[in-house]
Amino acid sequence: MASCNPSRRGLKICCGVTAIFLIIVVIISVTLSLTIFKPKQPQVTAHPTSLENIQFTVVPVPSLNITLGMMVSIENQNYGSFKYKNTTAYVNYHGALVAEVPMEHDKVPARGKVNITTSVEIMGDKLISSPYFWDDVAAGCLNLTSMATLHGKVSVLKILKIRATAFSTCEISVFVQSQNIKSNCQSKIKL
Repeated sequence: MASCNPSRRGLKICCGVTAIFLIIVVIISVTLSLTIFKPKQPQVTAHPTSLENIQFTVVPVPSLNITLGMMVSIENQNYGSFKYKNTTAYVNYHGALVAEVPMEHDKVPARGKVNITTSVEIMGDKLISSPYFWDDVAAGCLNLTSMATLHGKVSVLKILKIRATAFSTCEISVFVQSQNIKSNCQSKIKL
């Protein structure tokens, strides 16, 4: 019987050390997930690079063609990379769809940035048919809203992969007289 006690005692010590180690690992994991690895909102900005084309005719039928050169920057502030699938961004004018912008899949590295250069062709007939169009032209500014949803996966330390969706909304102002563009974007991520 005396030989059984040391092995039982060793088993109790081993179980106690293992339990303490597991508790420490859980505490460290929870602390890291709530601080360093807590998902942060991506910074998505649409930089209008140019007003590539604007043609407006009144006679014989009013028509409008607008092509905007855009650079969309996605800045990932997280410690994990974000790989997203092909998607389409939509541009609205007072709630009416006036452009679709295809965006090809890409990967935004951890704490990195990706720039996407694209052209946006505005459907001029939909702009002109809006009851707000002539008032906005007289005021000198067309206000557009761009929305994009990026579905993908966040990869943390190349081990953990989590599905994520990034939403971006940009307010774009096109100034008619000076032919300049200004934008303001907001984004968020949902895991």
